[in-house]
Formats: sequence, C-alpha cells, structure tokens
Amino acid sequence: MSKKPIFQPNPEFSKTARIKNMDEYYALQNKAIEDYEVFWGGYAKEKLDWMEPFDTVLDESKFPFVQWFNGGKLNVSSQCIDRHLDTRGEKTAILFEGDRGDIQKITYNALSKNVNKFANLLKEDLGVTKGDRVVIYMPMIPEAAYAMLACARIGAIHSIVFGGFSSEALKDRIEDAQAKVVITADGAFRKTKPYMLKPVVDAAITKDSSIEKVLVVERNNEEVTWVEGRDVSYTALIKNKSDICEAEVMDAEDPLFLLYTSGSTGKPKGVQHNSAGYILWAQMTMEWVFDVKEEDTFWCTADVGWITGHTYIVYGPLAMGATTVMFEGVITYPDAGRPWKMVQEHKINQFYTAPTAIRVLHKMGENEPKNYDLSSLNVLGTVGEPIDPPAWKWYYEQVGNSTCAIVDTYWQTETGGHIISPLPGATPIKPACATFPVPGIMAEILDPKTGKKVANGESGYMCITRPWPSMIRGVWGDEERFITSYFGDVVKDGKPVYFTGDGANYDEDGYITITGRTDDVINVSGHRMGTAEVEAAIKKHNNVAEVAVVGKPHALKGEGIFAYVVLKSDSVEDEALEKKAINGVIKTEIGSIALCDAMVFVSGLPKTRSGKIMRRILRSIAKGEAITQDISTLEDPSVVAQISKMVNG
Repeated sequence: MSKKPIFQPNPEFSKTARIKNMDEYYALQNKAIEDYEVFWGGYAKEKLDWMEPFDTVLDESKFPFVQWFNGGKLNVSSQCIDRHLDTRGEKTAILFEGDRGDIQKITYNALSKNVNKFANLLKEDLGVTKGDRVVIYMPMIPEAAYAMLACARIGAIHSIVFGGFSSEALKDRIEDAQAKVVITADGAFRKTKPYMLKPVVDAAITKDSSIEKVLVVERNNEEVTWVEGRDVSYTALIKNKSDICEAEVMDAEDPLFLLYTSGSTGKPKGVQHNSAGYILWAQMTMEWVFDVKEEDTFWCTADVGWITGHTYIVYGPLAMGATTVMFEGVITYPDAGRPWKMVQEHKINQFYTAPTAIRVLHKMGENEPKNYDLSSLNVLGTVGEPIDPPAWKWYYEQVGNSTCAIVDTYWQTETGGHIISPLPGATPIKPACATFPVPGIMAEILDPKTGKKVANGESGYMCITRPWPSMIRGVWGDEERFITSYFGDVVKDGKPVYFTGDGANYDEDGYITITGRTDDVINVSGHRMGTAEVEAAIKKHNNVAEVAVVGKPHALKGEGIFAYVVLKSDSVEDEALEKKAINGVIKTEIGSIALCDAMVFVSGLPKTRSGKIMRRILRSIAKGEAITQDISTLEDPSVVAQISKMVNG
C-alpha cells in the first residue's frame, strides 16, 4: 500500500487540547482495555448529572440486548439545559441563522423557557405522555430543537423524519412507530423562497392512522389546509404556557429517540437510542474529537433529520454547554462564500460538514475562503463518507490555512457518535483516513471467515468487538432484525460482534481507512439509501417489470444511484420522458434525495439460476470496470455483454 503524507497536529493547538499527544491517547485506550467498566463508569459519574446513581455499569447477560448504567436515573433535557442555568444562563446556547440572514441568539435561560413551554403544550394540549412516540417533520429552525428537548423532558420518544422525505416515506415511519402526534411547520425558506411541509404531512396521514394531533409551527405563514379537531397552531397555544416544567425522571435505559435508516431490505429500520449512554458519548466526543471548549461556537451543517444533527447540533453541544449554530439555508446560497461569511461573522471555532458539501464549495468557490477572516477556526470536520484527497487538500489548505486539524469522523446512525476519528491535538493525520478508534471504542478490522484481526496492509470487515454506551439498543418492534442486521455476520472468539456493514483496511502504520459498504446500501452525499427501498419505489411505475439499483462513483455526491430497468413494453417512444416519469415516482415515494443519477433500460438482468440478481456485476458495469466475476453460473450469461455494451459502448 502506498504511503500517504502525514500531517502533524498544530503544536500551539496541542498545548491546550484535552488529549495532547498519542501517548495520552494510548494511555486512555489502554485504561479502557484493562478495565472497561471502570473506564466507562468513571466518565458516567464525571460527565452526567444523575438524579439517582447507577448500580451497575454494563449488563451483557442478554447480549446483544445490553444495558448500561442500570439503576441510574436522569433526564437528557436536564443534561442539556438545567445544569447550565446557574453558571451560563445568559450564554448563547443556539445561534440561529435563517436562510434570509435573520439571526436569533437563544441563551440557555431562553432555551429553558421555550423548551418548558413546549413540553407543557405537548402534555396539556396534545395529551403526550411518557413513552408516546412523536414524529417531528420540521425545517432547520429553533423550534425543531425545542421539540426534541421537550419530548426528552416529558419522556416521550421522538422520531425525526428528514424534511426532504416524501409523504409516503413519512407515512411508513409514522405507521411503524405508531406515533401519536406529528410536529411540523407550514413550511420554511430555501434560497429565500418559501417551500411547504404541511401538505406532505396531510398526505401522509390516512384515515386509519395512529396520529391524533398535528402541531403546526407557522414559519413562513403560507396558507395551508387545517383539519378541524386534528390540527393545532403552535403560535396560538404556546403563548399561554407556563415556562416551568419539571423534568420527568427517566431510567438510564429508557428510550430517547427513534431514527429510521435504510437497510438492505425495503423497510426502513427504526434505530432506537436510549438515554444515559447516548448523551454521555455525545458529550465526550464533542470534547475529545472536536476539542470544543466552553467559550467555543460550534457549527455542524447537517439537518436534524439525520443522526449527525441529533448528536452534533442539539444533544452533544448543549450537553457540554457550548454554543451551537443552526442554519436554515443552503450553504452555497447566495454564493459559495456563505459559510465562510458566517464563520467570519459568528467567529465559529469548529466547522463540521460532509465531503459532498466540501466538493461543491470547492467547485463553486475555490478561492472564496481567501475573501474572509477564518482565523477563528480551530478544527475542521467531515462526516458521512470518506473524503477524497483533492477535497481534503483544499479544505486543509484554503479553509484551514494549513493549521487546522481535519477530523475525518467515521460513525453511523447506529453508533450514536464517533467511533473512529483523529483527535485534533494528538493524531498525526493522513488525508482521507479515519485513523484510529476513539478512546473506549474497541474497533477492529476482522476477517469475516475466521473472526481474527487482519494484519497491516490487509482488508476485512469493520467491527466493534465490545458494547459501548451509545450503541443502538434495538430495531423498533423487530428484535430479530436487530440481531440479524448487526450481529449475524462476524464471530470473534465464539461470540458475535457488531458489524458496521463497511469494509476497511489497515495501512502499513495501522491506520484505518474505510473502503465502503459491503451490502446493498448506497451512500448518497453521506446518506445511506437501501437499494431495496429505491427498487420498491421504481417498481410502482406501471411500465416497470424488473429493476436493479447499484451505486456508482459521483464527483460531488460520492456515490450516485444507477438503475437498470426492465420495462414491460418492448419499447418506449421517448426514453428521456420515461426516465423522468420513473424518477417522479421515486420523488413521490421517497424524496428527491433518492433520484437516480443514471438509468438504463435493459432487456434482462444478470441472475443466478435461483433468481438472485448479481449486483456485483452490475456495479462493475456501472463503473466501467472489466467483468472479473464468474458468469458461467448465470441463467443467461449473454445478458452481461448486452448490458455492458448498452452502458459503456
């Protein structure tokens, strides 16, 4: 394996970093290895404010259904708000910038009042109680954070659905969670123009839906349909609510939220995260991976509809008492200088975004960073997919002025927080490399056949060999799917271990590089889309007989969606129109995020005699690679050459 250049940490930054060098990193990791429960128990006592102390650190007796900090009682909303009020009540908690440049600075005192009022509204007007599921379908406005924290305060389980998902996708998630309430907005602003959310909610709620109430936040004041007896106005109700609401006492293992993620089967999985372990790791990774200090302003550009927004816009920054930036708009509007203008104006210290965004900013505004004062930046981060070396180089040199560490974070919805990442004051960084496990995380690349750790220079499956506090606690309503999805592929020393679904390799220095998915999941702009879910949508087009979807490298998105479609009709008059119609079905069923970047109409698909579609072959064709797989076992081997000729000539 060719050697990559190594970039040493900025020595001035390292002087004040929480983890200052690799000796300190290895000391922490060795402490965890030597006594795992003492390691985690110590941090749980130090970082969390307990209403009642825990009795045990880790219970693995029902593995993989593990429990952390049993006996302990706390409230996540209190962790993020109440404990800060005496010491930093007038400090800005949320710095909101709207799409049109409107700014709100919400202090911890103001956050407390807004969340308490919201919590009282949920209880008194909507009948929400502990354990009820509340779906949040919101734009990136402060009320989205209030809604999350209000649910946590009263013990309701929130399930946020990304505002770009369609009514069908929203409906599926509502039904699976059997949600009682939907919180939404009339709409929001994108590129200064209003767009609508409420009509999507209306279309998602059927006559037999579990939804009893829809709470509407009026953001852009566009006219929407109101369903009498079901829909209520946030603006009308919130003004009469008390700003005092006692936090519900929650068990450490009580559920905090569900977040649906695509899998290798068509039905999205309701990933469940519980209270204590999740909030502990959210705070610890903020401190270790981003080295955020109390006086810092932290900006994660994600949406709260994804796990990144949960952990690194709301829960992590607020748990440690930092200032977190919420941004409603598009970072390239009105031009590619928008994020750098915000960094300059708000004196942002840590900037966390996706490689897709970095590539777009580089392409649209290569020299824009030079026009702004970015000297406040200390740490740059990437999330969602591996970052390519050219994007890394531009990010490091032009945005970070060759002095800011880039933390290339690897994690998933299921892990709750970072599991592999450089530490900015300690880790010598290799571009486009996740580097090493975060302290306390027992991550190893294993041979899937033997369960043994692979040697340097070799590849295998990225696994975590011991439970960690922020680990997924289950798939909502489907215990068997939880076991088979995450603990059914790799066994080490006779015991199943958590398999991330990604391949990885160690280089000659033991650095970890993630190589991508090993299952049928496509990583589009850092968002995992199950091929089965996209295929199920395409099949709803009345002229589609069969379809196979694969990922194809994309210059901006990392991966794009490539569809091979077999039509019922022998021919179509206008292929472009037919492709547009199929993408229209995808937009309706899932949302614009799942639109196909490329589509080809084929006469048949490469299948084994048992009927299994050989997607590995289709991936190779989409990438323009030579076919090295054995095709002799296919039902019709000639179809491979036919498809290859259609795609690549």
